[in-house]
This record gives sequence, structure tokens and C-alpha cells, in this order.
Amino acid sequence: MYSLSIKEAETQLARLTEDAVRGEDIIITCRNGTSFRIVPVTPETRKPKFDSAKGLNKTSDDFDEPIEGFEGYCFCRVS
Repeated sequence: MYSLSIKEAETQLARLTEDAVRGEDIIITCRNGTSFRIVPVTPETRKPKFDSAKGLNKTSDDFDEPIEGFEGYCFCRVS
């Protein structure tokens, strides 16, 4: 961990971000006494929730009916 003033940090931002990515704890202090920590933000990985699309897809009532004009292309017989 190391600490530096905001004035010093202005000229070293690229190095500070690289250090933070490597796990270094960096504290930046201001004249008024407030301080800030630079930390890397990892992207949130979202996993699909089972059944989350339920009700979003609609199937027409005639879905299984033969399509007019395509009778010769059917290789199976629906009974």
C-alpha cells in the first residue's frame, strides 16, 4: 500500500491504474483531508436463469399445420 497526493496522482494515472490491477492498494489524499482508494472493477458475469424467458415466446395455433405450396418438400407424415 502506498499513498500520494492528488497533485502527484495527476501525472501518474497510467502507472497507478497498472499498479491497482496488479493488486497494489493505492490511496490518494486531497488537501482538505479526504482520501480515495484506486481499485480495479471486475465485470459482473451474469448466468442465465433457468426458465427466465417463460411466457415471452408465442407459438401460433396452426404451427404444426402443413404450409400451402410446400407439400412436395415434406419428408415425414404427420398423423
